[in-house]
Amino acid sequence: YAENHKAEATQHAIAAEESAKKGDTAACAEHATVSKTHAEAAKAEKANPHLDAGIKNLDETIVHAKAGHAPMAAESANAAVAHLSAAEKSF
Repeated sequence: YAENHKAEATQHAIAAEESAKKGDTAACAEHATVSKTHAEAAKAEKANPHLDAGIKNLDETIVHAKAGHAPMAAESANAAVAHLSAAEKSF
């Protein structure tokens, strides 16, 4: 269900942000990728502008994490968390 996917997306985005804050960009990229998969699954079930914004933030998080830019990845992941949390509340 979209509800479960949104919750999973949010949890993994939080984990991505925490990993980036610790400087673990590999784990950050991994969590952001899993988060994006869940966000896209939720979007497929029910479109939501917050999901679109969150997915865009997750893409940025993945790019920054893969480049080894932990502070930028943390910032993008934080924005993703905000949008995905908003998507969860808008049902």
